Amino acid sequence: MFSDRHFDSIRDRQAMLSYRHAFHAGNHADILKHFTLWLVLDYFNRKDKPYWYIDTHSGAGLYDLGGAEAQKVGEYRQGIARLRAAENLPPLVAEFVDYLNSVLPAEHLYCGSPWLAQTMLRPADKLRFFELHPADFTHLQNNMQEARLGRRGILKQEDGYRGLISLLPPPPRRAVVLIDPPYEEKQDYARVVDTLKDARKRFEQGCYMVWYPCLSREESRKLPEKLKKLAPDQYLQAELHVHTPRTDGFGMHGSGMWIINPPYLLAEQLKECLPALTRLLAQDDGARYVLDYRMV
Repeated sequence: MFSDRHFDSIRDRQAMLSYRHAFHAGNHADILKHFTLWLVLDYFNRKDKPYWYIDTHSGAGLYDLGGAEAQKVGEYRQGIARLRAAENLPPLVAEFVDYLNSVLPAEHLYCGSPWLAQTMLRPADKLRFFELHPADFTHLQNNMQEARLGRRGILKQEDGYRGLISLLPPPPRRAVVLIDPPYEEKQDYARVVDTLKDARKRFEQGCYMVWYPCLSREESRKLPEKLKKLAPDQYLQAELHVHTPRTDGFGMHGSGMWIINPPYLLAEQLKECLPALTRLLAQDDGARYVLDYRMV
């Protein structure tokens, strides 16, 4: 298991990163993303046939909520900390929180999507992680080494968009793909759409999950309608807005998940849980959720 030296090394390596996620781990956006991912992977596990999980922007994989970055911003206090302290959660949300508590090596850590996924996939399933940032990749390597992936997992320090295309179609013809860029550059919005177009030409039946921020900027507002055009009859959109957009247009007031070829149970599961998540994670009276889907 993890030693105190390992936890110290998490803090040391995070200090060298670009901090895109070390500051924000465990916040409201992580809750929406990881809860949805947990539901999707649970559904895929219901069939015996193996599948692949592909993560295009893996990040560090595991985050220290006691570290300087998380403590400076404290976003986790309005995210995972609220869920852990809440009573009378919807059964699925309570099960999710219990699951996280059971698979995290220590209470002061929070998972990235790679850590969550590797705890859920079975011995015959495969994990493929991409991370381009050198320091993030080193951190990911160390954390996944602790997870003892063995032959199940392959990590590559490569561009995740191109890496995804190189893997399609996966041999078992079943896959969950998470595309989760930082959207720090405007080109990320276009690359997400273009990559999905190419991916679906090679592997149309894949379950593609896209996380995106809800911002006032035009690229963010237009992304959902562009994604909808890719698969207008097989999609699910879930957004969780935690506060009213600021008058200066600065900052992220919510986030969304767009899923192409979603599990048929997912809409009802989110319909059951999003109202409670919105209430629990609300930061002002402008908190709301969006749930739109079509599955023909």
